[in-house]
Amino acid sequence: MGAVVERPAQDQSETRPAPALKSKRRDARFPLVVLALVAALLVTLTLAVTIGPVAIAPFTVWQIALSRLTGLASGEWSAAHENIVWLIRLPRVFLAALVGAGLAVVGVAMQAAVRNPLADPYILGISSGASLAAVLVILLGVFKFFGIYSLSVAAFFGAVMSFVIVLTLAQHRGTLSPVRLILVGVALSYVLSAGTSFIIFRADDAEGIRSVLFWLQGSVAGAKWSYLTIPSVVVLIGTTYLVLQARPLNALIAGEETAISLGVNTNRFRRALMVVAAMITGVMVALAGAVGFVGLMMPHTVRLFVGSDHRRVLPVSLLAGAIFLVWVDVLARTIVQPEEMPLGVITGFIGGPFFIWLMRHRRDALGGGQS
Repeated sequence: MGAVVERPAQDQSETRPAPALKSKRRDARFPLVVLALVAALLVTLTLAVTIGPVAIAPFTVWQIALSRLTGLASGEWSAAHENIVWLIRLPRVFLAALVGAGLAVVGVAMQAAVRNPLADPYILGISSGASLAAVLVILLGVFKFFGIYSLSVAAFFGAVMSFVIVLTLAQHRGTLSPVRLILVGVALSYVLSAGTSFIIFRADDAEGIRSVLFWLQGSVAGAKWSYLTIPSVVVLIGTTYLVLQARPLNALIAGEETAISLGVNTNRFRRALMVVAAMITGVMVALAGAVGFVGLMMPHTVRLFVGSDHRRVLPVSLLAGAIFLVWVDVLARTIVQPEEMPLGVITGFIGGPFFIWLMRHRRDALGGGQS
């Protein structure tokens, strides 16, 4: 028998790029990713306006938009086409983009706050609180003295109240535990959802119940230009704050002890993150209902391309969330014409398999590799 020559086992770490090298590559690629997503968002917004029962050419969409904004563009289009583009479809696609962007950013903040990749506004009960308050407005007329802003004010109030309850119950001896945050949030979400169901069950307004049930699944139908001011300001302020806090977010993801050693007051910082999440979620729910899975899917998808540094994750998640929900809305209004499908149905069909994939193939993100 010939002698068997054993080759020394190759260190697998030698075949993998060093973390510093991977980070440099992602830093170099980041501007290209942002530019590509901005271009994709512009194309998405344009195509989304062209699609519908009445087909309108992309060039006509731009002509109408420039004509209404500057008065400089001219061309031949009917008054009906102008009304469809300017009064119906453009506000709708912009609202869908804002909601998608806001929910994606909130998902990033929540996953950092509780150090759990499954966290989003719905798991922590914030969305359920906003939904309950909004249903109180629609069916019982609560907060009507705020006029056209009653739904937004009520949803924000509901989100903040649920956030306060979660924070209060999750604290133990002055410490805010990520595990307790999730457990309390899930429990509160069930309680608030039960309250919402009870109000709907006891309501007498059949048409109101139908609209509430549809709205709870998510919809941006009936969007108007006047609806865009508040979400635009809220998403801008919230995202700006989170981007400025990117380094503390990175420290929080690295672990409690690491964050504290770097000078981060973790309890106070988590409270601030929850306030921002409640603010954005409340406004998004008020305008579009409960749209699930966006805050779960977008951050994970983005991290595959730009890594986990929040200086990259936040702006890219914002753009990706906007693009994603605009196309979800296009499907919602075209797949079962002349009816419309709730946004939550489509995001559920996409988000469910994504959740299963996440558990099976991203065990490192779920803590599967930890002892």
